[in-house]
Amino acid sequence: MRKYTSVHDVADLDQLVKEAQHLKANPYKYKTLGENRTLGLIFLNPSLRTRLSTQKAGQNLGMNVIVMNLDKEGWALETQEGAVMNGTTVEHIKEAAAVMGQYCDIIGIRSFPKLQNREEDYSEELLNQFIKYSQKPIVSLESATRHPLQSLADLLTIKENAVAGKRPKVVLSWAPHIKPIPQCVANSFAEWMGQADVDLVITHPEGYELAGEFTKNATVTTNQEAALQGADFVYVKNWSSYTEYGQVLTDGEGWMLTNEKLKETNNAKVMHCLPVRRNVELSDEILDGPSSLVLEQANNRTYAAQAVLKRMLEAL
Repeated sequence: MRKYTSVHDVADLDQLVKEAQHLKANPYKYKTLGENRTLGLIFLNPSLRTRLSTQKAGQNLGMNVIVMNLDKEGWALETQEGAVMNGTTVEHIKEAAAVMGQYCDIIGIRSFPKLQNREEDYSEELLNQFIKYSQKPIVSLESATRHPLQSLADLLTIKENAVAGKRPKVVLSWAPHIKPIPQCVANSFAEWMGQADVDLVITHPEGYELAGEFTKNATVTTNQEAALQGADFVYVKNWSSYTEYGQVLTDGEGWMLTNEKLKETNNAKVMHCLPVRRNVELSDEILDGPSSLVLEQANNRTYAAQAVLKRMLEAL
């Protein structure tokens, strides 16, 4: 595996999930695989779970891990070809990514969209330039359009909690938020579930339709109550509008998931990628109750990352 940016980089989805399960049961089995190899984790945005879980995953495989908050500790990067750098940018990505490639064997990069220009964000310019100029295997730690390590952990969590022999109904339910949030987690979850052995339903208010490339294998409805009927898993997540790009179109009144709404489900387990704004996106009663899987999801982030890094190390 030379890059991990979406489900399309995974040839055998079920096998990758099984590898993550195996590593969860045997986290130090391959502790010499990454000996004398360096993992560089580059963050242009805040992180808790992604940073700590991927760092731990690399260490479980024996790797040296370097973490850099490039937005605070590095030079302002220029990404435009042929730019005259007489403004605020100090270093071109051509040199920055190439130098990182000299220091690291595998590079993880995290960068959020600006939510100002859809075409620019969805081009994934920064991620693609790191792939091009570093000349090293690249792991997306979340990009403008996707969060594949989160999605692998989500699928692992569903597999662990699903009833054996039953194809689960999985609902991705939009939730309110106080500010515009990118579509990347929702895009990625929909894309991964579309390739998995589940029945996926996506529910959101009018105007919050995701790009069709991510939802082609899902049923989409604006009726949350109907969507929740018989659900086995409910994944709660906010995102801003794709069509009216980056805009918040409603205050979301009535969309927060509660135990009363869960009565429509098949005793569904509730998921969220975290961080979560309590009593805005999800109620305390759910997060602190027996339906919540959010801490299991967070724990599985380590083994999802470890499975990906293991494959990359084996290919070096």
